[in-house]
Amino acid sequence: MSAPALDTRDLGDPDTFACHGLDAFWRTLRDTAPVHWNPPADGRKGFWVLTRHDDIMTTYRDDTHFTSERGNVLVTLLEGGDAGAGRMLAVTDGHRHHELRKILQRVLSPRVLDEVARTVRVNTRQWIREAVEAGGCDFAEEIASRIPMTTISNLLGVPEQDREFLLGLTKTALSTDDEDVDEVDSEMARNEILMYFMDLVEERREAPGDDVISMLIASSIDGVPLSDEDVVLNCYSLIIGGDETSRLTMIDAVHTLAAETGQWRRLKEGEVSVDTAVDEVLRWASPTMHFGRSVVRETELHGVRLRPGEIVTLWHASGNRDERVFGRPGVFDLGRTPNKHLAFGYGPHFCVGSYLAKVEIAELLGALRDFTTGFERTGEAARIRSNFLTGFSTLPVRFLPDHAGLKEGE
Repeated sequence: MSAPALDTRDLGDPDTFACHGLDAFWRTLRDTAPVHWNPPADGRKGFWVLTRHDDIMTTYRDDTHFTSERGNVLVTLLEGGDAGAGRMLAVTDGHRHHELRKILQRVLSPRVLDEVARTVRVNTRQWIREAVEAGGCDFAEEIASRIPMTTISNLLGVPEQDREFLLGLTKTALSTDDEDVDEVDSEMARNEILMYFMDLVEERREAPGDDVISMLIASSIDGVPLSDEDVVLNCYSLIIGGDETSRLTMIDAVHTLAAETGQWRRLKEGEVSVDTAVDEVLRWASPTMHFGRSVVRETELHGVRLRPGEIVTLWHASGNRDERVFGRPGVFDLGRTPNKHLAFGYGPHFCVGSYLAKVEIAELLGALRDFTTGFERTGEAARIRSNFLTGFSTLPVRFLPDHAGLKEGE
Protein backbone atom coordinates (compact mmCIF):
# COMPACT_ATOMS: atom_id res chain seq x y z
CA MET A 1 0.00 0.00 0.00
CA SER A 2 1.44 3.36 -0.98
CA ALA A 3 1.78 6.11 1.57
CA PRO A 4 -1.09 8.61 1.53
CA ALA A 5 -0.38 12.05 0.17
CA LEU A 6 0.25 14.39 3.06
CA ASP A 7 -2.20 16.98 1.75
CA THR A 8 -5.18 14.60 1.54
CA ARG A 9 -6.03 14.48 5.24
CA ASP A 10 -7.60 17.57 6.79
CA LEU A 11 -7.29 16.99 10.53
CA GLY A 12 -9.67 19.87 11.23
CA ASP A 13 -12.55 17.98 9.58
CA PRO A 14 -14.38 15.43 11.79
CA ASP A 15 -15.23 13.40 8.67
CA THR A 16 -11.51 12.65 8.25
CA PHE A 17 -11.67 10.45 11.34
CA ALA A 18 -15.01 8.87 10.54
CA CYS A 19 -14.01 7.85 7.02
CA HIS A 20 -10.33 6.95 7.20
CA GLY A 21 -8.07 4.61 9.14
CA LEU A 22 -5.14 6.94 9.81
CA ASP A 23 -2.42 4.57 11.09
CA ALA A 24 -0.48 4.70 7.82
CA PHE A 25 -0.87 8.47 7.62
CA TRP A 26 0.44 8.95 11.18
CA ARG A 27 3.39 6.65 10.45
CA THR A 28 4.25 8.63 7.32
CA LEU A 29 4.17 11.89 9.27
CA ARG A 30 6.31 10.50 12.10
CA ASP A 31 8.90 9.25 9.62
CA THR A 32 8.96 12.05 7.04
CA ALA A 33 7.25 15.17 8.44
CA PRO A 34 7.16 15.14 12.25
CA VAL A 35 6.23 18.85 12.16
CA HIS A 36 3.51 18.90 9.49
CA TRP A 37 1.46 21.86 8.26
CA ASN A 38 -2.28 21.19 7.97
CA PRO A 39 -3.27 23.90 5.48
CA PRO A 40 -6.34 26.14 5.79
CA ALA A 41 -9.56 24.51 4.58
CA ASP A 42 -13.28 25.36 4.49
CA GLY A 43 -12.69 28.70 6.17
CA ARG A 44 -10.58 27.18 8.97
CA LYS A 45 -7.07 28.39 9.72
CA GLY A 46 -4.07 26.16 9.15
CA PHE A 47 -2.16 24.60 12.03
CA TRP A 48 0.96 22.59 12.86
CA VAL A 49 0.72 18.88 13.61
CA LEU A 50 3.19 17.09 15.94
CA THR A 51 3.14 13.29 15.74
CA ARG A 52 6.24 11.97 17.55
CA HIS A 53 5.96 10.97 21.21
CA ASP A 54 9.10 12.85 22.30
CA ASP A 55 8.12 16.07 20.51
CA ILE A 56 4.67 15.97 22.12
CA MET A 57 6.18 15.51 25.60
CA THR A 58 8.72 18.28 25.00
CA THR A 59 5.99 20.70 23.92
CA TYR A 60 3.77 19.81 26.89
CA ARG A 61 6.67 20.69 29.22
CA ASP A 62 7.48 23.98 27.48
CA ASP A 63 5.42 26.87 28.84
CA THR A 64 8.01 29.38 27.65
CA HIS A 65 7.28 29.04 23.94
CA PHE A 66 3.73 27.66 24.09
CA THR A 67 0.52 28.54 25.93
CA SER A 68 -2.81 26.83 26.52
CA GLU A 69 -4.53 30.14 27.32
CA ARG A 70 -5.79 30.64 23.74
CA GLY A 71 -7.52 27.27 23.78
CA ASN A 72 -6.34 23.67 24.05
CA VAL A 73 -8.49 21.88 21.44
CA LEU A 74 -8.93 22.61 17.75
CA VAL A 75 -12.54 23.70 18.05
CA THR A 76 -11.57 26.67 20.28
CA LEU A 77 -8.11 27.30 18.82
CA LEU A 78 -9.56 27.68 15.32
CA GLU A 79 -12.25 30.03 16.64
CA GLY A 80 -9.55 32.30 18.05
CA GLY A 81 -9.68 31.57 21.76
CA ASP A 82 -11.37 30.02 24.77
CA ALA A 83 -13.75 32.02 26.94
CA GLY A 84 -12.42 30.20 30.00
CA ALA A 85 -8.81 31.25 29.43
CA GLY A 86 -7.07 32.22 32.65
CA ARG A 87 -9.89 30.79 34.79
CA MET A 88 -10.51 27.16 33.75
CA LEU A 89 -7.66 24.83 34.76
CA ALA A 90 -7.12 23.33 31.31
CA VAL A 91 -6.64 26.74 29.66
CA THR A 92 -4.74 28.51 32.40
CA ASP A 93 -0.95 28.69 32.75
CA GLY A 94 1.65 29.94 35.17
CA HIS A 95 1.04 30.81 38.83
CA ARG A 96 -2.75 30.78 38.64
CA HIS A 97 -2.74 27.35 37.00
CA HIS A 98 -0.46 26.04 39.74
CA GLU A 99 -2.70 27.38 42.51
CA LEU A 100 -5.94 26.24 40.88
CA ARG A 101 -4.47 22.80 40.28
CA LYS A 102 -3.57 22.52 43.98
CA ILE A 103 -7.20 23.23 44.89
CA LEU A 104 -8.55 20.55 42.55
CA GLN A 105 -5.89 18.03 43.54
CA ARG A 106 -7.06 18.27 47.14
CA VAL A 107 -10.44 16.81 46.17
CA LEU A 108 -9.16 14.44 43.51
CA SER A 109 -6.25 12.89 45.40
CA PRO A 110 -6.16 9.11 46.01
CA ARG A 111 -6.60 9.63 49.76
CA VAL A 112 -9.71 11.74 49.39
CA LEU A 113 -11.15 9.49 46.68
CA ASP A 114 -10.98 6.26 48.70
CA GLU A 115 -14.69 6.40 49.49
CA VAL A 116 -15.52 7.37 45.91
CA ALA A 117 -13.49 4.40 44.67
CA ARG A 118 -15.49 2.03 46.87
CA THR A 119 -18.71 3.38 45.38
CA VAL A 120 -17.33 2.97 41.86
CA ARG A 121 -16.55 -0.67 42.68
CA VAL A 122 -20.02 -1.42 44.07
CA ASN A 123 -21.83 0.27 41.18
CA THR A 124 -19.66 -1.25 38.45
CA ARG A 125 -19.94 -4.78 39.78
CA GLN A 126 -23.70 -4.44 40.18
CA TRP A 127 -24.22 -3.14 36.63
CA ILE A 128 -21.92 -5.75 35.05
CA ARG A 129 -23.60 -8.53 37.03
CA GLU A 130 -27.03 -7.37 35.88
CA ALA A 131 -25.89 -7.21 32.23
CA VAL A 132 -24.30 -10.67 32.43
CA GLU A 133 -27.42 -12.18 34.00
CA ALA A 134 -29.54 -10.51 31.30
CA GLY A 135 -27.30 -12.04 28.65
CA GLY A 136 -26.17 -8.79 27.10
CA CYS A 137 -26.81 -5.09 26.57
CA ASP A 138 -25.69 -2.05 24.63
CA PHE A 139 -22.53 -1.67 26.68
CA ALA A 140 -21.93 1.92 25.59
CA GLU A 141 -25.37 3.15 26.56
CA GLU A 142 -26.21 1.01 29.58
CA ILE A 143 -22.89 0.66 31.41
CA ALA A 144 -20.05 2.83 30.08
CA SER A 145 -22.28 5.92 30.07
CA ARG A 146 -23.33 5.34 33.68
CA ILE A 147 -20.06 4.68 35.50
CA PRO A 148 -18.13 7.96 34.99
CA MET A 149 -21.19 10.21 34.89
CA THR A 150 -22.44 8.76 38.18
CA THR A 151 -19.01 9.16 39.76
CA ILE A 152 -18.34 12.76 38.74
CA SER A 153 -21.95 13.75 39.44
CA ASN A 154 -21.62 12.38 42.98
CA LEU A 155 -18.46 14.43 43.46
CA LEU A 156 -20.09 17.60 42.16
CA GLY A 157 -23.39 17.01 43.93
CA VAL A 158 -25.43 16.84 40.71
CA PRO A 159 -28.95 15.55 41.51
CA GLU A 160 -29.66 12.09 40.11
CA GLN A 161 -32.59 13.30 37.99
CA ASP A 162 -30.28 15.69 36.06
CA ARG A 163 -27.57 13.21 35.08
CA GLU A 164 -29.08 11.84 31.87
CA PHE A 165 -29.63 15.42 30.70
CA LEU A 166 -26.00 16.33 31.43
CA LEU A 167 -24.70 13.19 29.73
CA GLY A 168 -26.56 14.12 26.55
CA LEU A 169 -25.06 17.61 26.67
CA THR A 170 -21.49 16.38 27.21
CA LYS A 171 -21.81 14.05 24.22
CA THR A 172 -23.02 16.89 21.98
CA ALA A 173 -20.49 19.40 23.32
CA LEU A 174 -17.37 17.70 21.96
CA SER A 175 -18.57 14.92 19.67
CA THR A 176 -21.77 13.61 18.25
CA ASP A 177 -23.52 10.38 17.36
CA ASP A 178 -25.56 12.18 14.69
CA GLU A 179 -24.22 13.77 11.49
CA ASP A 180 -27.06 16.34 11.63
CA VAL A 181 -25.55 17.88 14.78
CA ASP A 182 -23.28 20.76 13.76
CA GLU A 183 -20.93 23.15 15.55
CA VAL A 184 -23.83 25.45 16.46
CA ASP A 185 -25.49 22.56 18.31
CA SER A 186 -22.21 21.77 20.06
CA GLU A 187 -21.78 25.40 21.11
CA MET A 188 -25.33 25.49 22.45
CA ALA A 189 -24.68 22.31 24.44
CA ARG A 190 -21.54 23.81 25.97
CA ASN A 191 -23.48 26.93 26.94
CA GLU A 192 -26.28 24.84 28.47
CA ILE A 193 -23.75 23.01 30.66
CA LEU A 194 -22.36 26.35 31.85
CA MET A 195 -25.85 27.70 32.61
CA TYR A 196 -26.76 24.51 34.47
CA PHE A 197 -23.74 24.86 36.74
CA MET A 198 -24.37 28.57 37.27
CA ASP A 199 -27.72 27.61 38.80
CA LEU A 200 -26.09 24.89 40.89
CA VAL A 201 -23.42 27.29 42.17
CA GLU A 202 -26.12 29.74 43.28
CA GLU A 203 -27.85 26.92 45.16
CA ARG A 204 -24.60 25.90 46.90
CA ARG A 205 -23.86 29.47 47.96
CA GLU A 206 -27.22 29.44 49.75
CA ALA A 207 -26.84 25.90 51.14
CA PRO A 208 -23.26 24.52 51.03
CA GLY A 209 -22.69 20.76 51.11
CA ASP A 210 -19.71 18.44 51.18
CA ASP A 211 -19.35 18.33 47.39
CA VAL A 212 -16.68 19.73 45.06
CA ILE A 213 -18.78 22.77 44.09
CA SER A 214 -19.10 23.84 47.74
CA MET A 215 -15.37 23.30 48.19
CA LEU A 216 -14.56 25.46 45.16
CA ILE A 217 -16.87 28.22 46.39
CA ALA A 218 -14.95 28.26 49.68
CA SER A 219 -11.53 28.38 47.95
CA SER A 220 -9.36 31.34 47.11
CA ILE A 221 -6.16 32.11 45.20
CA ASP A 222 -3.78 34.68 46.69
CA GLY A 223 -6.50 35.68 49.12
CA VAL A 224 -9.12 36.31 46.41
CA PRO A 225 -12.12 33.94 46.48
CA LEU A 226 -12.96 32.11 43.28
CA SER A 227 -15.75 33.90 41.42
CA ASP A 228 -18.96 32.19 40.33
CA GLU A 229 -17.55 32.12 36.78
CA ASP A 230 -14.33 30.47 38.00
CA VAL A 231 -16.32 27.76 39.79
CA VAL A 232 -18.69 27.19 36.86
CA LEU A 233 -15.90 26.91 34.29
CA ASN A 234 -14.01 24.37 36.37
CA CYS A 235 -17.19 22.36 36.97
CA TYR A 236 -17.64 22.33 33.20
CA SER A 237 -14.08 21.07 32.79
CA LEU A 238 -14.56 18.36 35.41
CA ILE A 239 -17.87 17.08 34.01
CA ILE A 240 -16.52 16.96 30.45
CA GLY A 241 -13.13 15.52 31.38
CA GLY A 242 -14.55 13.20 34.02
CA ASP A 243 -17.00 11.65 31.58
CA GLU A 244 -15.50 11.47 28.12
CA THR A 245 -12.08 9.82 28.63
CA SER A 246 -13.28 7.06 30.94
CA ARG A 247 -16.46 6.35 29.02
CA LEU A 248 -14.80 6.09 25.61
CA THR A 249 -11.89 4.04 26.97
CA MET A 250 -14.26 1.54 28.61
CA ILE A 251 -16.23 1.12 25.38
CA ASP A 252 -13.05 0.64 23.38
CA ALA A 253 -11.75 -1.90 25.91
CA VAL A 254 -14.81 -4.13 25.52
CA HIS A 255 -14.84 -3.62 21.74
CA THR A 256 -11.16 -4.64 21.50
CA LEU A 257 -11.23 -7.49 24.02
CA ALA A 258 -14.22 -9.06 22.25
CA ALA A 259 -11.95 -9.46 19.21
CA GLU A 260 -8.64 -10.07 21.04
CA THR A 261 -9.59 -13.35 22.70
CA GLY A 262 -5.98 -14.22 23.50
CA GLN A 263 -5.53 -10.99 25.46
CA TRP A 264 -8.87 -11.56 27.19
CA ARG A 265 -7.67 -15.00 28.36
CA ARG A 266 -4.49 -13.43 29.78
CA LEU A 267 -6.64 -11.08 31.86
CA LYS A 268 -9.18 -13.72 32.81
CA GLU A 269 -6.53 -16.22 33.91
CA GLY A 270 -4.50 -13.68 35.88
CA GLU A 271 -1.46 -13.71 33.59
CA VAL A 272 -1.54 -9.90 33.52
CA SER A 273 -2.52 -7.56 36.32
CA VAL A 274 -5.52 -5.32 36.00
CA ASP A 275 -3.37 -2.24 36.64
CA THR A 276 -1.01 -3.08 33.76
CA ALA A 277 -3.98 -3.83 31.53
CA VAL A 278 -5.52 -0.43 32.33
CA ASP A 279 -2.52 1.41 30.88
CA GLU A 280 -2.59 -0.60 27.66
CA VAL A 281 -6.33 -0.08 27.30
CA LEU A 282 -5.73 3.67 27.63
CA ARG A 283 -2.85 3.65 25.12
CA TRP A 284 -4.84 1.62 22.64
CA ALA A 285 -8.02 3.68 22.89
CA SER A 286 -6.30 7.11 22.97
CA PRO A 287 -9.79 8.62 23.33
CA THR A 288 -8.53 12.21 23.34
CA MET A 289 -6.85 12.34 19.94
CA HIS A 290 -5.12 15.68 20.41
CA PHE A 291 -4.58 18.70 22.56
CA GLY A 292 -3.33 22.04 21.30
CA ARG A 293 -1.16 25.01 22.13
CA SER A 294 -0.46 28.44 20.68
CA VAL A 295 3.06 29.70 20.03
CA VAL A 296 3.92 32.75 22.16
CA ARG A 297 7.65 32.93 21.48
CA GLU A 298 9.38 31.95 18.26
CA THR A 299 11.04 28.54 18.38
CA GLU A 300 12.25 25.80 16.07
CA LEU A 301 11.54 22.07 15.91
CA HIS A 302 13.10 19.68 13.39
CA GLY A 303 14.24 22.70 11.38
CA VAL A 304 10.73 24.13 11.16
CA ARG A 305 10.24 27.66 12.49
CA LEU A 306 7.16 28.09 14.71
CA ARG A 307 6.03 31.69 14.96
CA PRO A 308 3.97 33.55 17.59
CA GLY A 309 0.24 33.19 17.08
CA GLU A 310 0.48 29.88 15.24
CA ILE A 311 -1.46 26.84 16.43
CA VAL A 312 0.39 23.63 17.30
CA THR A 313 -1.56 20.40 17.80
CA LEU A 314 -0.15 17.43 19.73
CA TRP A 315 -1.57 14.13 18.48
CA HIS A 316 -1.81 11.41 21.13
CA ALA A 317 -3.40 9.23 18.44
CA SER A 318 0.01 9.15 16.75
CA GLY A 319 2.34 9.47 19.76
CA ASN A 320 0.78 6.41 21.40
CA ARG A 321 1.73 4.37 18.31
CA ASP A 322 5.27 5.75 17.97
CA GLU A 323 7.72 2.96 17.14
CA ARG A 324 10.51 5.02 18.71
CA VAL A 325 8.92 4.51 22.15
CA PHE A 326 6.70 1.41 21.96
CA GLY A 327 7.80 -2.02 20.80
CA ARG A 328 5.26 -3.41 18.31
CA PRO A 329 2.93 -0.41 18.85
CA GLY A 330 0.28 -1.87 16.54
CA VAL A 331 -0.14 -4.87 18.85
CA PHE A 332 -2.66 -4.77 21.73
CA ASP A 333 -0.61 -6.20 24.63
CA LEU A 334 -2.20 -6.13 28.10
CA GLY A 335 1.15 -7.01 29.64
CA ARG A 336 2.98 -4.06 28.08
CA THR A 337 5.45 -2.48 30.48
CA PRO A 338 6.77 0.15 30.66
CA ASN A 339 3.88 1.97 29.04
CA LYS A 340 4.54 5.68 28.61
CA HIS A 341 1.21 6.45 26.95
CA LEU A 342 -0.04 9.99 26.54
CA ALA A 343 -3.74 9.38 27.22
CA PHE A 344 -3.68 11.84 30.14
CA GLY A 345 -1.33 14.33 28.52
CA TYR A 346 1.98 15.21 30.17
CA GLY A 347 3.70 17.95 32.14
CA PRO A 348 1.96 20.75 34.08
CA HIS A 349 -1.41 19.93 32.48
CA PHE A 350 -1.30 16.17 33.16
CA CYS A 351 -4.93 15.18 33.73
CA VAL A 352 -5.93 16.04 37.31
CA GLY A 353 -8.56 13.28 37.24
CA SER A 354 -6.24 10.51 36.02
CA TYR A 355 -6.40 8.51 39.27
CA LEU A 356 -10.19 8.44 39.20
CA ALA A 357 -10.27 7.43 35.52
CA LYS A 358 -7.88 4.55 36.22
CA VAL A 359 -10.02 3.40 39.15
CA GLU A 360 -13.11 3.34 36.93
CA ILE A 361 -11.41 1.38 34.14
CA ALA A 362 -9.77 -1.02 36.59
CA GLU A 363 -13.10 -1.80 38.28
CA LEU A 364 -14.67 -2.46 34.90
CA LEU A 365 -11.92 -4.88 33.87
CA GLY A 366 -12.07 -6.59 37.28
CA ALA A 367 -15.83 -7.06 37.08
CA LEU A 368 -15.61 -8.45 33.54
CA ARG A 369 -12.86 -10.85 34.63
CA ASP A 370 -14.83 -12.05 37.67
CA PHE A 371 -18.34 -12.33 36.24
CA THR A 372 -17.87 -13.42 32.61
CA THR A 373 -15.99 -16.10 30.72
CA GLY A 374 -16.08 -13.95 27.61
CA PHE A 375 -18.22 -11.66 25.48
CA GLU A 376 -18.91 -10.95 21.85
CA ARG A 377 -20.29 -8.11 19.78
CA THR A 378 -23.81 -8.74 18.55
CA GLY A 379 -24.14 -5.75 16.22
CA GLU A 380 -22.30 -2.87 14.64
CA ALA A 381 -20.55 -0.38 16.92
CA ALA A 382 -21.39 3.16 15.78
CA ARG A 383 -18.47 5.61 15.79
CA ILE A 384 -18.76 9.12 17.20
CA ARG A 385 -18.06 12.05 14.88
CA SER A 386 -15.33 14.36 16.18
CA ASN A 387 -11.87 15.75 15.42
CA PHE A 388 -11.05 15.71 19.15
CA LEU A 389 -12.38 12.45 20.58
CA THR A 390 -12.47 8.97 19.11
CA GLY A 391 -14.55 5.95 20.03
CA PHE A 392 -17.98 4.39 19.80
CA SER A 393 -21.44 5.58 20.79
CA THR A 394 -23.07 2.13 20.66
CA LEU A 395 -21.71 -1.35 21.38
CA PRO A 396 -24.19 -4.25 21.50
CA VAL A 397 -22.59 -7.22 23.31
CA ARG A 398 -23.53 -10.66 24.59
CA PHE A 399 -21.92 -11.84 27.84
CA LEU A 400 -21.07 -15.43 28.71
CA PRO A 401 -21.60 -15.84 32.47
CA ASP A 402 -18.95 -17.15 34.84
CA HIS A 403 -21.36 -18.91 37.19
CA ALA A 404 -18.70 -19.55 39.83
CA GLY A 405 -17.67 -15.89 39.83
CA LEU A 406 -21.26 -14.67 39.99
CA LYS A 407 -21.99 -17.00 42.92
CA GLU A 408 -18.81 -15.97 44.74
CA GLY A 409 -19.64 -12.28 44.24
CA GLU A 410 -23.07 -12.56 45.87
